[in-house]
Amino acid sequence: MITVEQALSHVLALAPPVRSEMIPLDQAFGRVLAEPVLSRITQPPFEASAMDGYAIRDADIGSPLAVIGEAAAGRAFPGKAAPMTAVRIFTGAPVPAGYDRVVMQENVSRTGDTIIIANSDGGSNIRPAGDDFRQGQPFHPVRPLSAPDIGLLAAMNLPVVPVAARPRVAILAGGDELVPAGTVPGPGQIISSNDLAIAALVQEAGGDPWRLPIARDTLGSLRASLEAACEADLVVTIGGASVGDHDLVGQVADDVGMDLSFHKIAMRPGKPLLAGKLGHIPMLGLPGNPVSAIVCGILFVQPLIRIMQGLETGLRVERARLGADLAAEGNRQHYLRARLERRGDLPVIVPFASQDSARLSLMAEADALLVRPAHDPARKAGEQVNFIPLRG
Repeated sequence: MITVEQALSHVLALAPPVRSEMIPLDQAFGRVLAEPVLSRITQPPFEASAMDGYAIRDADIGSPLAVIGEAAAGRAFPGKAAPMTAVRIFTGAPVPAGYDRVVMQENVSRTGDTIIIANSDGGSNIRPAGDDFRQGQPFHPVRPLSAPDIGLLAAMNLPVVPVAARPRVAILAGGDELVPAGTVPGPGQIISSNDLAIAALVQEAGGDPWRLPIARDTLGSLRASLEAACEADLVVTIGGASVGDHDLVGQVADDVGMDLSFHKIAMRPGKPLLAGKLGHIPMLGLPGNPVSAIVCGILFVQPLIRIMQGLETGLRVERARLGADLAAEGNRQHYLRARLERRGDLPVIVPFASQDSARLSLMAEADALLVRPAHDPARKAGEQVNFIPLRG
């Protein structure tokens, strides 16, 4: 068995080069730019008024000034500055050439077409051309695009953008006992939940899930399903990755030419994980226990999908104080489902009394995975430990 760190390194090495595609900007929220983009314009494209008021020359401060025109956003004053004059101006309007300052309207007294400036303090109130960005300026946030990012790209006059293609992830659950959600289970049958949970993790990481029909516990069914899955960018199987008589995924993957990277990790839950390539396509074989599948999805599937989009893994390890004593750990790294209580300088983490990898209800209730290294000694309440947050 290899360590979790070694396994993650092997998994990330399976990632193919990032594929890019051009999409309309109104479809780009949450997508990842595949390369830097360059602004097509300068913003603002001219010196612009930062407020409503009057454009004046500094040399004329202290004298009555004649108002000779008006400038508004989208409607520039056509003339130029002349001595002892002012132009009524509104926020966002171009400042006519030759004027040095915009005096806010609250500091001006106006009679007819003549103004007297009561107070000229407070700066020029003029935004210089290019104060926000300039033509040719690059923009390349290494993260899913946010609403402000979309606004900036629109302001840069970029109607289409190059983004990393969403990896299409084939998800194949297998087992004679499984039936789809919404079905009335027969004797010995259970509802297939893992494929839906893994599909949600795929979506959360920016991938495009493709749930295949449930495979039966036969070599022929699994082989046909794996061959169909090879149209995807990543294949994730669930169940059948252990060593029992009905755990056939490894055997079938080998039969169809899988280049195995590893099989089994020194972790719990999730020991029977396999990884490799089917031709040029990465494949991960997750264990069938619901909690094991989800934990492996968080630790391996999601980081791989993010790397395939040019992102970091997204795995966050934080610190907390133990809220209960813990016995010494065994020979595998353990990810305990736990509840977080936010208080004091560090959150307090309390693992659930039951860590049964079949109890999906506790996985849904968990706020965090408490990370305990292999052979970790007994711990007392109040000691600091590492955890992976599951929310926020």
